[in-house]
Amino acid sequence: MPTAAGKSPRYKRVLLKVSGEALMGAGQYGIDYETVERIAGEIKDAKEIGVEISLVVGGGNIFRGMQQAARGMERASADYMGMLATVMNAIAMQNALERMGLYTRVLSAIEMTAICEPYIRRRAIRHMEKGRIVIFAAGTGNPYFTTDTAAALRAAEMGCDALFKGTSVDGVYTADPKKDKTATRFERLSYHEVMVRDLKVMDQSAIALTRENKIPIVVFSIAERGGVVGALTGEGKSTTITDD
Repeated sequence: MPTAAGKSPRYKRVLLKVSGEALMGAGQYGIDYETVERIAGEIKDAKEIGVEISLVVGGGNIFRGMQQAARGMERASADYMGMLATVMNAIAMQNALERMGLYTRVLSAIEMTAICEPYIRRRAIRHMEKGRIVIFAAGTGNPYFTTDTAAALRAAEMGCDALFKGTSVDGVYTADPKKDKTATRFERLSYHEVMVRDLKVMDQSAIALTRENKIPIVVFSIAERGGVVGALTGEGKSTTITDD
């Protein structure tokens, strides 16, 4: 994996939201460990240019609460199962990062002390100050909230300079670029435009939370090699959502 030495980041402390689907690779479900290792390598490159990083990992590759609720499962139970899936993904990511020599901590909003630490805000901040990569698991710990909202909440609590959302495309488009070849990418958007246009970037609660706390959202492709560092330095393609 190439290093990112010599590049200058635009942000000092960031939260990276990685969807569960991003960990599937070319598969239809589950965890593709080669993909996890590639993403871990991208995070290592970002760490090497001096960025303090925390992560929120989704669980949609293992269990998606909304889909199961739609099939008749009680919504809160389905959401709790989804939260447990995020813990599995967090442990997989931790393993990949530590194999690369990085120090990590998994902090879960649902206590399971045999495998990870409970989420305590001051402890999480202290881990970041010590140079550790903090992985937040189990969403907010409450049903009816997405991991996007959990990412916005943790970014605010950690005092992050920006929230980075890794997706399968290199930014926010006027339409789905995989289906509409005429779709164009936005370089910048305001939070208000995202809500008014009903652009499917993050859910409305997450957008409102980042707007209230003046946290820019940077949407980029985590499927591309060098995507994380490219978004951090501004050298890669991305869309920035902010009112500044």
